[in-house]
Amino acid sequence: MVRINGERLLDDLRTLREFGRVGPGVVRQALSDVDIESRHWLVERMGEAGLDARIDGLGTVIGRSRSDGKALLVGSHTDTQPTGGWLDGAMGVMYGLELARAFREHEETRDFALDVASWIDEEGAFMGCLGSLAFCDMVEPESLADATGPGGARLGDVLREAGFEGRPWTRFEPGRYAGYLEAHIEQGPYLEEEEKRIGVVTSIVGIRSYQIAFKGEQNHAGTTPMPRRRDAATALIELAHRINRRFPERTGPKSVWTIGQIDVFPGAPSIVPGSAWMNVQFRDGEESRLDDLSALLHELVTEADAGGEVEVSIRRGNERVVAAAMDEGFQGHLARAAEVHAPGAWMRMPSAAGHDAQVIARCMPSAMLFVPSIDGISHAFEEDTAEEDVVLGCQVFADAAATILSEQRG
Repeated sequence: MVRINGERLLDDLRTLREFGRVGPGVVRQALSDVDIESRHWLVERMGEAGLDARIDGLGTVIGRSRSDGKALLVGSHTDTQPTGGWLDGAMGVMYGLELARAFREHEETRDFALDVASWIDEEGAFMGCLGSLAFCDMVEPESLADATGPGGARLGDVLREAGFEGRPWTRFEPGRYAGYLEAHIEQGPYLEEEEKRIGVVTSIVGIRSYQIAFKGEQNHAGTTPMPRRRDAATALIELAHRINRRFPERTGPKSVWTIGQIDVFPGAPSIVPGSAWMNVQFRDGEESRLDDLSALLHELVTEADAGGEVEVSIRRGNERVVAAAMDEGFQGHLARAAEVHAPGAWMRMPSAAGHDAQVIARCMPSAMLFVPSIDGISHAFEEDTAEEDVVLGCQVFADAAATILSEQRG
């Protein structure tokens, strides 16, 4: 029905990569100077593709179709981890841009309504999935101004300096949309291990994140006797060990947990640490299991606080991402397109990473497509995907989008 231009797609991906490029990877955190620059570039590209494009009051880029009828919303994110890969999120946005152009170039799809979004801050510099949460009316404006990001920057100040303050947010419009599609690199090894080229996502994991603080007493490392020490770092290490020992009691086959951030103050060899903190994140596809793990973590923190000279406290992080099932009808469109272009080389699979699609699934039908990640690497400069898989994925994605919109038109 519609043919995408693979080289044009790859050219756009390579151009976007130059905004914040570091070696093979990218440093383009949400609302950094280089991220804002890339968003203005994206607005221009969307305008050239025939979309009415703008940056909203939070930094989300939205390109709206001028066609009548229900629109299909497609997109992902273009912000990166502090040291990120060049395709994570970016590929899905460039798929949307390429679909907008390809649809205009083919008579059968020229009048189809397709909106394209680059959601702000999926990676959580200020708040994970901020743009999609705002779209679904799941954040309060007054709670955002004081949200802090890299270096302690306040979100309100950053938006003001960027010139976005006072602009309306991109919000869900009942009656406008047929649904949402997102494409992404897998960020894991399963497609490659199974020798498949396309993944049709069935569900997306929920994520819980907690910050645990330890308050002891800073003192001299040489003159403070061991029985008198209130060592915050030792308390942290002991609790981390207990978490790793006890969590398997309540986890499932797909559960994962990570202690990905640790800080010790003042962090000097000759000082007994007076305070410390760590971030504990865990993921699973079942909310009930996440509830069990949350309860266990609180239990372990209570025991640690009661059992030593160090005060231990816990608070919930900014993660607001719940597990979500993808729309079965949209999965069918993706599966049929995959079988046409990659017969036998596709599979249904859950996503072990969080995505904007699981937020948007709470306000309209949503689905996702995956392409393989080489060696399963992501959230690293070494992240990559074979160019032929990038192009194949976009063609499958385009066919599915076209059949969804054709079905909507009856």
